[in-house]
Amino acid sequence: MCKGLTRRDWLALSGLAAGAMAVPTAAARPSQARPAEDARSVSAAPAEPVSVAKVRSYDENLTTQFRKMFDEIGGIENQVKGKTVGIKVNLTGDGRFPGYTTGDTHWVHPRVVGSAVAAFGALGAKRVRILEGAESRKLGYKLEDKLLSGGWDVNAIRNAAPIVEFEDTDKPGRAKQFSLLKVKSTPYVFPAFQVNHSYEDCDFFVSMGKMKNHEEMGLTICIKNLFGITPLGIYRDREQVFHYGYVQSPSGAPVELDPKSTRYEGWRLPRVLVDILGSRPVDLAIADGIVSMVGGEGPWVLGSKPVHPGILIVGRNCVNTDAVAAACMGYNPRAGRHEAPYRVYKNPKDHPPDQLHPGDETFQYADNMMLLAEAVGIGSADLTKIDVRGVPIKEVMFEYESFWKNQMPKAQS
Repeated sequence: MCKGLTRRDWLALSGLAAGAMAVPTAAARPSQARPAEDARSVSAAPAEPVSVAKVRSYDENLTTQFRKMFDEIGGIENQVKGKTVGIKVNLTGDGRFPGYTTGDTHWVHPRVVGSAVAAFGALGAKRVRILEGAESRKLGYKLEDKLLSGGWDVNAIRNAAPIVEFEDTDKPGRAKQFSLLKVKSTPYVFPAFQVNHSYEDCDFFVSMGKMKNHEEMGLTICIKNLFGITPLGIYRDREQVFHYGYVQSPSGAPVELDPKSTRYEGWRLPRVLVDILGSRPVDLAIADGIVSMVGGEGPWVLGSKPVHPGILIVGRNCVNTDAVAAACMGYNPRAGRHEAPYRVYKNPKDHPPDQLHPGDETFQYADNMMLLAEAVGIGSADLTKIDVRGVPIKEVMFEYESFWKNQMPKAQS
């Protein structure tokens, strides 16, 4: 039995045969990794319905598609009618691939955002807020300015529902001060986070992520999307604070539980992400995989390239949704350090030397954030427990790894 795994975890990781219908045979080998050294019982981790759709183009009627998918997961009208809906969108980085927009490959697409806003408005939402950090210190720079730089039709989104607001969550915003969100699950690294008021004020919170690979984390979907709720106005260099732990949280912000824990980001950041999810639970997760990319989270990652999976996924539970999305990407949702996509290949030019040589392994890795979230009872990553509705996984599966193979830097292969 691998170090750190309880008997329950080992049996769970080994019992993949029941879920093999959703993942390739090669990806369904029992994990030899240690995804949760401090694993808890996972029997109580919730499993909610997840809807999967095949969508070939952003030109399709996505509002109607969303309404159908909302119905497939049991309906959300009672949760949004007369309420404030907050949507954390994924606007990672700049740059673009030739012939593609940012929304095609590494940001969520504006038509997905606008269509979701229209669907929430049609269900009676009082207010919809688009939430993301603008990542700019320019005086007067707004989130809308960042969207415009990506070619978004901001006015179309603003008019998609009765009241649509845009909030740069790197700043205090309308509340004039940041809110404190305590981790409601058992924390791994941080007990709480300071965030923009809109993450506390909204009645119904949506994480809208892109289905893509990630150079350090292996995958980024709806859980990883939440990293951006931590404001630059508080944490400044988030990579130093959260990825590596080289810098402690600034005065006034909650500090990590154990400053002596490992600084390796493949161990550290997945746990920080689960803590963030535990502090701001997600009411609805939307994964945009209509057009995406493989090999990394943005065009700056060496060897990355655009792909056209044609997939849209909606679920009530963020962990359940990411697990189904991972399977649709051809990955085993219960994979560990030794398996794709969590055995990673980081560019040595972009990372500190100690982040290329983890002390407890001989290769670069990331722990599976879905299993870590399952271990603290946030949501199940077990496909046999998740009711997948709409289109079966096997009918939409797009094997990301097969499109990325042989694309990693030769020096790292």
